[in-house]
Amino acid sequence: MRLLLDTHLLLWAALGSAKLPAEAHDLIVEPGTELVASAASLWEVAIKNGLGRTDFRVDPHLLHRSLLDNGYAELPVTGAHAVEVGLLPLFHGDPFDRILIAQARVERIVLLTADKRLARYAGPIHAL
Repeated sequence: MRLLLDTHLLLWAALGSAKLPAEAHDLIVEPGTELVASAASLWEVAIKNGLGRTDFRVDPHLLHRSLLDNGYAELPVTGAHAVEVGLLPLFHGDPFDRILIAQARVERIVLLTADKRLARYAGPIHAL
């Protein structure tokens, strides 16, 4: 299974945080799972870290390198992803979450998220 982790799960997994739900951990370490990190998540971390958000206090350069070193596939943001955002209903206004949903739909990757609000969207979304 291919898993696209939302930004918070990505951070919690990368940092070994106790905030990472056990179900997420189990899915991440399951043999055969292909882990995918979106460039949009790195963009979100860079912006929110720069704004001083304590829940994004991580060096985006080190995070990027760590993800690649630990076998995550990097998913760029494409025009197809951007266009898909326009097809999403406005259940949720966060642009970073919306691009992750669009990427999951276009690429047919399961988006793993701790944000239950995202489960309202049609598509391959697994909310914990």
